[in-house]
Amino acid sequence: MAIDHAAYQRLLKYKIPEVEQNLTQRDTMLYALGVGLGADPMDEKPLRYVYEKNLTALPTMAVVLAAPNAWLKKTDTGFGSKSVHGEQMVTIHKPIPVEGVLVGVSKLASVVDKGIEGGKNRGAVITTERKVYEKKTGDLISTLMSSSFCRGDGGFDGPTGPSREPHAMPPPDTLPQFSCDLATLPQAALIYRLSGDYNILHSDPSHAQKVGFPRPILHGLCTFGVAGHAMLKTLCDYDPTRFKSMEARFSSPVYPGETLRTHMWKSGNVVSFRCTVPARGDIVVLNNGRAEIL
Repeated sequence: MAIDHAAYQRLLKYKIPEVEQNLTQRDTMLYALGVGLGADPMDEKPLRYVYEKNLTALPTMAVVLAAPNAWLKKTDTGFGSKSVHGEQMVTIHKPIPVEGVLVGVSKLASVVDKGIEGGKNRGAVITTERKVYEKKTGDLISTLMSSSFCRGDGGFDGPTGPSREPHAMPPPDTLPQFSCDLATLPQAALIYRLSGDYNILHSDPSHAQKVGFPRPILHGLCTFGVAGHAMLKTLCDYDPTRFKSMEARFSSPVYPGETLRTHMWKSGNVVSFRCTVPARGDIVVLNNGRAEIL
């Protein structure tokens, strides 16, 4: 389906359905296992995220709660057929419950037309907002902003801005104050997908090769969760109440089984971070990261 101005107008009118999720303790533990918690069964601080004794929810679990997965492809507008995750932002307003009924209320925040330049379609950037509430109390648990870069979907005579400026990183010659290496499991994507994202790019070898990857890649939000784990471990002593927000841009894919290195620069309550894969020449996989750590 061609992306034209009429399709853009239909997208603006589309109402993203509310999502109600019955969160269980099993879901909470499964998410934490998916991002690598529990590697040391004798370390009780991370163990409480994967074991029902004193069970605690990871702050980054907000990204999978009451989410309208693949909603863009359901709009019948043609947008998003070749979309990739661009940015993710999470703000935690209240500790995430380990179980209960949650409601996700999502809306379209912006659509930016990158246009066509020199005969090349520069795509579009679609940003959504999701607020997650606890149904029983009505309390706001988290606010999430997520952007998708829709390759080849530009040129529909839509707005060309404003574009959000990424978080400014420290100068290249500034050494990080902290670094944390965390290994991912070879089967990490197969575990993480059980938290709700069943895109076959992360599980089917033939599909991954068809779209240009040698093997299935790790979910971007799993990489995001690993970076969150690194900061929770390094800067919070595994205390989730100190973890208030996190945002980052997705730069390159990660393959399950790779070790991720999170570099951190702390200034007051603000942490700048980026995530690399040392085994591939420290290629940057998450960049322009910003977190608020009390």
